[in-house]
Amino acid sequence: MKFGNGCWLQKEGIECFAPQEVYFVKCSEKEAVICAPTHRIVKRGDTLGGINLTVRITTPAPEMIRVQVSHYLGIQEKKPAFELNFNEDFKGEFCETEDEVIVKSGSLSLRIHKETWAMSYERDGKLLTESTKRDLAYMRTDWTGTAYDMDPEGKAYMRQQLGLSVNEHVYGLGERFGAFVKNGQSVDIWNEDGGTSTEQSYKNIPFYLTDRGYGVFVNHPEKVSFEVATEQVSKVEFSVPGEALDYFVINGPSMKEVLTRYTDLTGKPSLPAPWTFGLWLSTSFTTNYDEDTVMSFIDGMLRRGINLRVFHFDCFWMKEFHWCDFIWDSRVFPDPEGMLRRIKEKGVNICVWINPYIGQESALFKEGMEKGYFIKRPNGDVWQWDMWQPGMAIVDFTNKEAYRWYQEKLAVLLDMGVDCFKTDFGERIPVNCVYADGSDPQKMHNYYTYLYNKCVYELLEEKRGKGEAVLFARSATVGGQKFPVHWGGDCWSDYVSMEESLRGGLSLTMSGFGYWSHDIGGFENTSTADVYKRWAAFGLMSSHSRLHGSTSYRVPWAYDEEAVEVVRYFTEVKAKLMPYLYRNAIETSRTGVPMMRSMVLEFTQDPNCAYLDKQYMFGDSLLVAPIFNEDSKAVYYLPEGIWTHYLTGEVKEGGRWYQEDCGYLCIPVFAKENSLIAVGNRGDRPDYDYAQDVVMKAYALTEGKMTETVVYGMDQTEETKAVMVSENGKISVQVTAEKPCTIVLVNTQIKSVQGADFEMKGNDCVIRLEKGGEFVCEK
Repeated sequence: MKFGNGCWLQKEGIECFAPQEVYFVKCSEKEAVICAPTHRIVKRGDTLGGINLTVRITTPAPEMIRVQVSHYLGIQEKKPAFELNFNEDFKGEFCETEDEVIVKSGSLSLRIHKETWAMSYERDGKLLTESTKRDLAYMRTDWTGTAYDMDPEGKAYMRQQLGLSVNEHVYGLGERFGAFVKNGQSVDIWNEDGGTSTEQSYKNIPFYLTDRGYGVFVNHPEKVSFEVATEQVSKVEFSVPGEALDYFVINGPSMKEVLTRYTDLTGKPSLPAPWTFGLWLSTSFTTNYDEDTVMSFIDGMLRRGINLRVFHFDCFWMKEFHWCDFIWDSRVFPDPEGMLRRIKEKGVNICVWINPYIGQESALFKEGMEKGYFIKRPNGDVWQWDMWQPGMAIVDFTNKEAYRWYQEKLAVLLDMGVDCFKTDFGERIPVNCVYADGSDPQKMHNYYTYLYNKCVYELLEEKRGKGEAVLFARSATVGGQKFPVHWGGDCWSDYVSMEESLRGGLSLTMSGFGYWSHDIGGFENTSTADVYKRWAAFGLMSSHSRLHGSTSYRVPWAYDEEAVEVVRYFTEVKAKLMPYLYRNAIETSRTGVPMMRSMVLEFTQDPNCAYLDKQYMFGDSLLVAPIFNEDSKAVYYLPEGIWTHYLTGEVKEGGRWYQEDCGYLCIPVFAKENSLIAVGNRGDRPDYDYAQDVVMKAYALTEGKMTETVVYGMDQTEETKAVMVSENGKISVQVTAEKPCTIVLVNTQIKSVQGADFEMKGNDCVIRLEKGGEFVCEK
């Protein structure tokens, strides 16, 4: 929200009340509380009236400072609030000097100059960002020149502006489909069902981080307005309606460490089960399908050698106008239990579509209405409208009985054989309504999706066990990363939308989310065979991979036979990469650093990476550059170092851009230098014994620098570990393993190996081991 009229003035009717000084401060071992008048106190009479702000500063965790600014402390606190994790054992430092109030949390400090109210956030004494003059302010939009209307509704805002440095770039704020770097953008944190081609977003997160290695989290579930280098081009501004503002500054110093600390606070991405990383196929949305259609798709994939792991039933598994009643449409699925059993006998898991809405024709509508399980209007009526489903109501998840009622209906499907749910929608949540627990509708608009997805995810954990729960969710807010997986929403079926989708995904994974997917081939309309094949390669080089459309099927043979080959090939490539991918997934669940990560997150110091949004790192060692044009031109940048094409073995020097022609079976996938990538022995499924006959490939080892990898079992136990270092013409290798494995030194000529047998296969040295051991390779 923009309040100003240029550098000096406010817009008409707006007045800014900014702290002018620290009048007094109370410091304890837990906090600093400051009285900050918004006018200078020169004489006693100046204390009679006027606006004071109360500023409370705490240190909820190492390298984290929380600032809570309030005008009226007597305003009743409204629900809901984000579920945050605080480090109760950590104690920061709070002190007052003659000139300053100083708060320290590890290497992060906040200094407030008493006389001028200049707030400086520093890391080890060096400035990170600052707030001066009128940056922190209580804003009134009903100013008449001498007074303001005491009615607070829509009239009062709290604002903070934090300075940006030269060449500082801002990222995050959830899944956003516009420019990847947020500088120059106005962003409202307000969930909307707007597709992937607009400024609206399904997953709005009031958190940003910058390439200076710090992040800012605004702790408000309701609408938060960000002006990122817009109203003031050298500042990030955020504002919220009302009498208070609550935000956290989070230090890194690296961008990855910022994400780790942010997800310490808001929750780590849960680890999806290994089978979820395989290929998912959908019925699509409004297509015609019955059991014969479904089985023909599954059998068609398997018959063509395509490793299908999950089949998804979209909306019309239920009868039209009945969404949701969770009852199979008997006209097309007369024997659902038998059908599900037959599908599972083929080694395929099952997902079904749901949403939190109950149409008036649903068998559940009357029960939900009578028991008070739906959101209500202020007059007590059930809140209904005709968008999406005629007369639909919305389940009130703040009602504990409704929460469990919804779970009980889904449990019947799990008992029948369903494995997981696509939790669609959750964005168009009204604000002219009443919740059972008295929650504020403005805050619930964004927060609703958290309760919805949490409800379903908890049921899956209860029925399937921890580690087996997975969603395919569209909407999210802060903390939603705990309930993976999330997909990008409704995109068109062309290269522009493919590019938009990737931008949105990289923006989301810069916002605390660990795993991400998208509709391969696009959702709306039907893509060309060319787009489908390029999107398939991109989709299968994503953490989660699903073929899904709207009005047409997404089976590859609907396009051409080459599409079948492309889907089959990249499905096998991904399955064989599962030892590497699953290690990265485990690390994501522990650190919050995403599996699919932007180039700037991995190579922050490389200025060429700041704006890169059409390529990404897939895990810590593989660079992927999808192709976004019908000319088969790959355009990509390789950072400094030696890069090896994972699919062809070709070696390229980093620090430069490349442009080349690529066939459909060979997109740019490059292994970073000094990488050790574990490759599995199966390409027919994603879940198998990763340690059995695993191949660990070493790429362009760096002189004197150790590299290592771990191979986990599907139960997350460490089964195999390899450590190696290249020094003075020799490569020392140490392997810990109980199962047969192979070491491959890619593009490395070896003369001899002490302690193991080897053979040269082309340019690669291959060393097979029955179990672990130590050996030295001489070049």
